[in-house]
Amino acid sequence: MISRVADALFWLGRYLERAESSARVGLVTRNLALDGELTPRQAWHPAVIVEGEEEAFRARHGDEAFADGEKVQDWLVWEETNLSSLSRSVAAARDNARSIREVVSLEVWEAVNELHLWMQADGREAWAEDRHAFYRHVRQAAQMALGVVHGTMLHDDAFDFILLGVMLERAGQTARILDVHHHALSRMAAHQVVEVALWLALLRACSGFEPFMKRFQGKASASTVARFLVLDARFPRSVTHCLHVASKRLARVRAADADLRGRSLPRLRALESWVIDEAGPHIDDGELHEFLTHVVDETHAIATDIGRELFGYPDPGAQRASQG
Repeated sequence: MISRVADALFWLGRYLERAESSARVGLVTRNLALDGELTPRQAWHPAVIVEGEEEAFRARHGDEAFADGEKVQDWLVWEETNLSSLSRSVAAARDNARSIREVVSLEVWEAVNELHLWMQADGREAWAEDRHAFYRHVRQAAQMALGVVHGTMLHDDAFDFILLGVMLERAGQTARILDVHHHALSRMAAHQVVEVALWLALLRACSGFEPFMKRFQGKASASTVARFLVLDARFPRSVTHCLHVASKRLARVRAADADLRGRSLPRLRALESWVIDEAGPHIDDGELHEFLTHVVDETHAIATDIGRELFGYPDPGAQRASQG
């Protein structure tokens, strides 16, 4: 497989996962902001941090705008200068799918293209009339597109590259969401009922509410939620599960070119082992921020190594500006 095709497959997976995650965070945060227990800033500021756009948003709108839910949502969904916005992610997924139409199945192309076209037309109306329905539609459409990938494509190198992108993106997203909300909760003197509601909202932001309740049939707490989202290998969005699957897919891709040497696979395996060994002590000691920051930084660095080793990027700065 030529590097251009592999690159597009990898980013198709990442952008679909990023769009789905952004829609979930927007939906959960909006519901959280409506319950009246939190100030608007407490609800919306973490959503901007999760997307890695805190400084850019502050420079554009000022610090007080973090309390304006409409401005925050517009920035996270429609802002063209925000490379991580939901609309930019959907458009980038479609551009990548279009460039490799001969590799992905017809059903995959149709699912991605339909989401993109909906965003440009009916999505605008849904945004204005029913924000809840808008987020749900994007989330379900992105999930359907990823499901179509599993159900209609050969599970060959092309599938491996898509799933590798999905799992690296998902591991970073889960770690970032947990880090931001755990850090915010540790600084907030919240009533016990409010604190439980916030932990449950965090689980919903990671699509983990029902699986968590089946796994831990007690009160949600900092320790139990963190252990579930980081270490439970049976939960498909846990950091451990995502890193394990990403490692397996990268190993399959690298096995096809045994003469190619690089550090991405050893680095990914080392991160997986480190998470399993170190997560428990950090959770017990309440020192998750540094741990999760390392996970986010390492997943980003591994993706950069993969780009250099497999996609022909001459150096980390050579990645396409639209793919961050």
